Amino acid sequence: MAGDRVFVIGVGMTKFEKPGRRRNDDGSVWDYPDMAREAGTAALEDAGVDYTDIEQAYVGYVFGESTAGQRAAYELGLTGIPIVNVNNNCSTGSTALFMAAQMIRGGLADCTLALGFEKMQPGSLGATFDDRENPLAQHMTALGKIAEFAMPPAPWMFGVAGREHMQQHGSTAEHFAKIGVKNHRHSVNNPYSQFQAEYTLDEVLASRSIYEPLTKLQCSPTSDGSGAVVLASEAFVDKHGLAGRAVEIVGQSMTTDFASTFDGSAKNLIGYDMNVQAARRVYDQSGLGPDEFQVIELHDCFSANELLLYEALGLCAEGDAPRLIDGGATTYGGKWVVNPSGGLISKGHPLGATGLAQCSELTWQLRGDADKRQVDGVTAALQHNIGLGGAAVVTAYQRADR
Repeated sequence: MAGDRVFVIGVGMTKFEKPGRRRNDDGSVWDYPDMAREAGTAALEDAGVDYTDIEQAYVGYVFGESTAGQRAAYELGLTGIPIVNVNNNCSTGSTALFMAAQMIRGGLADCTLALGFEKMQPGSLGATFDDRENPLAQHMTALGKIAEFAMPPAPWMFGVAGREHMQQHGSTAEHFAKIGVKNHRHSVNNPYSQFQAEYTLDEVLASRSIYEPLTKLQCSPTSDGSGAVVLASEAFVDKHGLAGRAVEIVGQSMTTDFASTFDGSAKNLIGYDMNVQAARRVYDQSGLGPDEFQVIELHDCFSANELLLYEALGLCAEGDAPRLIDGGATTYGGKWVVNPSGGLISKGHPLGATGLAQCSELTWQLRGDADKRQVDGVTAALQHNIGLGGAAVVTAYQRADR
C-alpha cells in the first residue's frame, strides 16, 4: 500500500430507519437526497472543512437511478468535482471508502468524500430485473447442488453455510442465536440503530424461522439511511491541524471471488475465501494481527456470517468460533467487542451506507466518543464489509496521534 498516508477526518450518519417510516418536518417523505444531506453535512462539520475542500466524491447506493450519486452530493454543494457512482452490492459503502482512499494514497487528491445511502423497499431483497442474468445466478446454481433452493435467497445462502458449519464443526442453533442476542443488546446504547430492544436467548430462538438455523432476530432488516466519511492526506491533516482527532487507515484491501469460491463448499460461496485473503493483506500492511484490535465492526447480515467471520478474520482457528461465543470473547469484558453498534442485525442495513456507518462507529470508538458503547482502551479497530457476487473490503484503523 505505497503512497501517501490516508486519514479519516470526519464521519457522519443518519439514524437507520424502517423503510418509508421517517418524514421530513414538512411531512414529505424522507428521500435519499435528505439522507445524504444529513449524513454528509455531519461529516463535513465533524471534519471542520467545507464541501469546497472536497476534490472528488465517491457515492454508493444499490437501488436507484443512474446518477443518483450526483443528485445526493449536490445537496452538499455544486462545485463541479468528479463524482463517481458506486455499486458493489452490500459492500458498496466500503467500496466507496476504498476508492476515495486510493485517490489520496496515490497522490491524486488531498481531500475526498465517501458518501453512501439507500432507500429500500420493505421485505426481503429480490432481483430488480427479470430480463437478464442475475449476478448471483452462478453462486446460487452452485449452492443448489449442496442444498435445495429456498426463498428468500439471501438467508438461504447464509443459512446453508451455517448448517455446513454445524455438520462439520458441531456448532448449534444456540451459538447462532447468541450472536443475535449480543448484537441486539449492543444496539440498546446506539441512538443511530434501527432497533434498540434487548432479547433473551429464548426469544431469539423462538422468533419466526426464516431458514434454519436462522430466525428473524438473527437477520438484518431492510433499512433507509446514509453514512459519510471525509478522508485527507497527511499534508492536509498537518496544514489544518487535524491530527488530534484524525484516524489513520493503516491497512485496507478489497478482494473479489477466487476460483475457490466454487470449490463445492457453502462457506466459500458466501465469501469466506474473499474474507480470509482481504484480512491477511490488511494484517500484512498494518503490521497488526487479530489480537491487537480491541473493537471490530463486521458484516453480520445474518448471525451465520458473523460466526464464520470469527474464523475467516483469524480471531480463532477454523471450527473454534463456538468456543469464542460460549466464552463471551466477542462482547464487553471479552477479548474483542464485535459490533458495538449493534451490527447489521440490529443497527440496520441500508446497503450503500453500511460500510460507512461501520467506519463512523470505529472512528468514534478510537476517539473515545462512543458514549455508552465505548470500549475501554481502544488503540486499533478493524472493519469488514462484504457483498455477494462479490467483493469483500477489510480496513484497519489507528488514531493518528499513535
